[in-house]
Amino acid sequence: MASLSVPSVSLYTNPRVVPNQSVPDIPCARCTMASYHARLSSTPMLPGKVRAVRYRYARGRVVRAESNVSREPMVPPYNVLITGSSKGIGYALAKEFLKAGDNVVLCSRSADRVESAVESLRKEFGEQHVWGTVCDVREGKDVKALVEFAREKLKYVDIWINNAGSNAYSYKPLVETSDEALMEVVTTNTLGLMICCREAINMMRNQSRGGHIFNIDGAGSDGRPTPRFAAYGATKRSVVHLTKSLQAELQMNEVNNVMVHNLSPGMVTTDLLMSGATTKQAKFFINILAEPPDVVADYLVPSIRSITSSQSMKPTYVRFLTGLKAYSRIFSRLAFGARRNKYLMED
Repeated sequence: MASLSVPSVSLYTNPRVVPNQSVPDIPCARCTMASYHARLSSTPMLPGKVRAVRYRYARGRVVRAESNVSREPMVPPYNVLITGSSKGIGYALAKEFLKAGDNVVLCSRSADRVESAVESLRKEFGEQHVWGTVCDVREGKDVKALVEFAREKLKYVDIWINNAGSNAYSYKPLVETSDEALMEVVTTNTLGLMICCREAINMMRNQSRGGHIFNIDGAGSDGRPTPRFAAYGATKRSVVHLTKSLQAELQMNEVNNVMVHNLSPGMVTTDLLMSGATTKQAKFFINILAEPPDVVADYLVPSIRSITSSQSMKPTYVRFLTGLKAYSRIFSRLAFGARRNKYLMED
């Protein structure tokens, strides 16, 4: 019978902060308890550092390892990078961050839209707080260039928001969807997100301040069906899984200065949403649940900034349209006719 190989796995994926706290007497493969406690008591705790203890199972034995982790506190103003930010919710988020006094890098596939967005924001907030560049998130070289652009303008990025997404402006059954539309949706929403997360993590893990990455979800992310835009819903479902997997990888690799979160804006009255408002049901729910980009951004940005200012590296799912809010609006509509024809004339 072949021998069973047991890989090295972490029994506690989260480091436990234990300043000068004793630990159970567990056999240690690399040190004795006496030498461990001697080293622990003799090592000074430096400002801005915490001592973390981990237990690992390797080669049939429980192994203890300790490390000192140093991270510079994040204080405002924050440096923010937002993909797909020349219009819609991305642009609205950028504007709210600028209102709060932060610095922002915009990007989009369209050079004209980037130029127009930057010009508009600079008129209101000045030239030294907002920059823009062309980036196709589907291309690794473009995202690497985006990182270098951000380093040149900002030196470091505290908050990276992956907002770029596409439905190819196609609302039809999957069997009627073209190859080109499918490739547009999947490569932008899935491949592009993966590339951006990879480059953001590699950038932030080498920053003394670390950083926070926010992946924007969408229809389908909760597992509910999305007829007429099945491919889009499938890609948005994968956003949640990718975020959880990256959180696990960061813990597994002991990267404790970067965290990946989910950001849920709900239904936003963007061109992407409104282009699909061709059915009675779609108009009904858009009128009840949707909000303009500036209203959503006004809620989300303070929540994002509070996560950053808290110095916490716990994963968070920030939602604008909660279940309670949605059910309350539906009840108000059915009971009192609230928000009827708010954006679209219903049949």
